[in-house]
Amino acid sequence: MTDRATMTDMTGPTRSRTIRRRLLDNGVARTVLSIWSWFVLGVVCIVWTPLVGLVWLVTAPFDRGRYAAGYLFRKLTVAHQILNPLWTFRTSGNKISDPRRPYVVVANHQSFVDILLISHLPWEMKWLSKKAFFGYPLVGWMMRMAGDIPLVRGDRNSGLEAMKDMRDRLDKRVSVMIFPEGTRSRDGELQEFRDGAFRLAIEAGVPVLPLAVNGAYTALVRGDWRLGVSNAEVRVLDPISTEGMTKKDTLKLKAQARDAIAAALADMRAEMDVPPPSETNE
Repeated sequence: MTDRATMTDMTGPTRSRTIRRRLLDNGVARTVLSIWSWFVLGVVCIVWTPLVGLVWLVTAPFDRGRYAAGYLFRKLTVAHQILNPLWTFRTSGNKISDPRRPYVVVANHQSFVDILLISHLPWEMKWLSKKAFFGYPLVGWMMRMAGDIPLVRGDRNSGLEAMKDMRDRLDKRVSVMIFPEGTRSRDGELQEFRDGAFRLAIEAGVPVLPLAVNGAYTALVRGDWRLGVSNAEVRVLDPISTEGMTKKDTLKLKAQARDAIAAALADMRAEMDVPPPSETNE
């Protein structure tokens, strides 16, 4: 179950449009702040890796779902964002009353930074991610310790194994996080959803928890190593029950989740002080 409540801004007052625009227009300031932010990210990853490793070792005998290690890993993004003056992230919407109630969590996907934003939510989820990410030093090691789920796109066997792994995490009372669009939207508009997440929810008998994400697409700028200015929000929507559903209801469930996210995005775009999506941003 969830309770209706507004989660707090993770970093204090929202930056004004004037300040953000000045940072964007001031190339020197954005360059300096980007260097600082990339440096901070590297330091945080170096510090976090042994901490996640320690928690993983200590909790492994009794934490079969790797909840504790995964939860600590996600908080890396909170530490980085607090120290990054270019980004302001907020969480809002429903508050999850039982973090060990498993959901199939689905969200729209506008930017790679959506992952960092969603990780601010105060409960643990296992992520379905490209297998290549698991080979990266530090971050890839932490993903393995956290129990995230690798996927090779276009590989049927990998897809079947990923579905099996996600069902395993749900059985261990840990939610799983999937982007049903499959890839990032290049123009910020909501794409069609794939069926997999919704079949999984019906087969596992768990609710679907939709998230609406907006604003993170300005955090990275295409063709520029410097970070952009982002005022982004993730909103937790009402869960959708799968009780009594069969595989025949997959399309209906998918449509319900997509419609809920589309409606929330329309509201968020009206409320938030961010520019419209553009193909010039990641």
